[in-house]
Amino acid sequence: MATTDRPAGVPEPVPYRLKRLLLGPPLVTARIRKEKLDNRTALGVLASDCVSSSAYGSEEILRVLVPVVGVAAFTLLMPVTGAILLILVLLTLCYCDVVMIYTRAGGSYVVARENFGPDVAQIAAVALLVDYVVTVAVQVSAGTNALISLAHLVGDGWTGLDHLQVPFSVGMILLLAYGNLRGLREAGRVFAVPAYLFMAAVGLLLVVGLVRWALGELPHADVRAAGAVPLGETGDGWLYGASLFMVLRAFANGGSSLTGLEAISNGISVFREPQGANARRTLVTMSCVLGVLVLGISWLAHLTHALPYTDGTPTVIAQEAHLVFGGGWAGTAGLVFVQLATALILYTGANTPFTGFPYLASFVAEDRFLPRQLTRRGHRLVFSNGIICLAAVSLALLLVTDANVDKLVALYAIGVFTAFTMAGSGLTAYHLRRREAGRLWKIAVNATAAVVSAAVVLVFAVTKFTEGAWLVVVVFPLGVWVLIRINREYRAEAAALAALPPAEEGDRPRWRRHVVQILVDAFDPAVFQALRYAHEIRPDEVRAVHVAVDGPRARRLAARWAESRATDVPLELVDCQDRRLERALIDHAAGTTADGDTALTLLIPHRAYRTTLGRLLHRGGGERLAHALEGLPSVAVTVLPYAVPVPGKPR
Repeated sequence: MATTDRPAGVPEPVPYRLKRLLLGPPLVTARIRKEKLDNRTALGVLASDCVSSSAYGSEEILRVLVPVVGVAAFTLLMPVTGAILLILVLLTLCYCDVVMIYTRAGGSYVVARENFGPDVAQIAAVALLVDYVVTVAVQVSAGTNALISLAHLVGDGWTGLDHLQVPFSVGMILLLAYGNLRGLREAGRVFAVPAYLFMAAVGLLLVVGLVRWALGELPHADVRAAGAVPLGETGDGWLYGASLFMVLRAFANGGSSLTGLEAISNGISVFREPQGANARRTLVTMSCVLGVLVLGISWLAHLTHALPYTDGTPTVIAQEAHLVFGGGWAGTAGLVFVQLATALILYTGANTPFTGFPYLASFVAEDRFLPRQLTRRGHRLVFSNGIICLAAVSLALLLVTDANVDKLVALYAIGVFTAFTMAGSGLTAYHLRRREAGRLWKIAVNATAAVVSAAVVLVFAVTKFTEGAWLVVVVFPLGVWVLIRINREYRAEAAALAALPPAEEGDRPRWRRHVVQILVDAFDPAVFQALRYAHEIRPDEVRAVHVAVDGPRARRLAARWAESRATDVPLELVDCQDRRLERALIDHAAGTTADGDTALTLLIPHRAYRTTLGRLLHRGGGERLAHALEGLPSVAVTVLPYAVPVPGKPR
């Protein structure tokens, strides 16, 4: 097998050496392998994004209700949570069907493409891509909130850390991007640990809370504490004075608890055989865990009256841990355990899109709806371009929203519930075309899941429109249009290439005469290297050409050329008084090949400098000139680099 090592004595470019220093040595393609996981490990690896959303779902419900109905919000919290859990059941049944039928990674995108065609599937593609971007920003911001909340509750001297929310979150995204560019694999078993730590921490919190509640020892939070969200006035009658609109807003916020539910269908390829059955068991387990955590955290908030704070910290789950575990060293240890486990799983959940986004982008690019650069593996066998794009857009979103979870949630659930809608609709269409046992039940479940998910999207778009959801509403159709426009461009290019004559007709020579011309800018070794090359390819004629932009300089060059004995090739001066170099070359080349029997090869010597300063001081225009001439028939342009030696160093 041929090696990719460079010949001895040829140094690596500075950018490559820097890349190697930062990312490590390159991995060869043969290192690509698909690691198959058992169900317990897969649950820990793939559940981080989904399970971690329970840390802030209940808080986002209260953030809407508390300012409207005050302490009555803690009573309304339970029915709103119940409605969210009903949707969880529906979506779990739907995605159990997805993983049994579609065992290729891609989730709702693959479902939509197979059942509605590639154009409609771009709705799912945009939905998932937006969801991945927002997931990174939300999870990182929530993870930083967990750490700052710990500082708030453990020591009063650390309460001034709120100003670190944005810089710390930005640093975490950069760290995650760097780790993934180095080839950090989400499928590594170490990523299963945070999920189980979080389950254990919240499980301990719920058990101790249940015991203290049964004993009548569970304390209440101070609902009028400084910095807490102000209490609204409790009304009378149904919904305790809260309008249906506000309840729907709270429900939309709480829907963020279900994000990440599609992670197993997107990563089904990591499961052992039988993939579908193992993925289904893991999905059901994950949904049960999520349901228990969401219900438990809402129940504790209902009992303790832990309410959100205006600046986001301390979080509701942090207050619950503080109240349930109490003071003393044991209480502090319990609080630290819960908060560190929460931060760890949130940051781990933020890492999930760094695998999912690049893979999905590569799938879409393979279908020619995104640039093909997204299909290429980079230095460490990861889709580097996709990772960089995800990090850049997530950072921009984080900075625009000041890493505020409440602002980010307004953008969150539209993407993921649109993907849920596409999955449910696609499966409904799939079963309608088949005659199989139990099809009516499957059609009913999937159609209901699609309708409910679409309703959630509508509720979210309307109730959160002024809080940022308008951005997603605008981005969705624009994103779908852009993807379809890219596909049309690729198809037009393919059609143009298909219309070219076949090889047996197009490989015959069409010209009787071949002329090689060297573009001369100065009397230097680069030009004479080009002259030697021109003679070696044995054309019918070799000529040197100088475009006379500067008249006196052109005359001096011509005189020196004529006096030199280094070559007998004459130098032709092309007049260019208007200084339009490209135009002058186009006219000259067109005139040379005007007879239809002459082919012209234009050689452009290019002085290549090894030092950074040399490259900055001598910006070459060879590629620009080649681009200007590329549309001319019978004209070929070759840029010939000449390595300029570094002063003081041997060649």
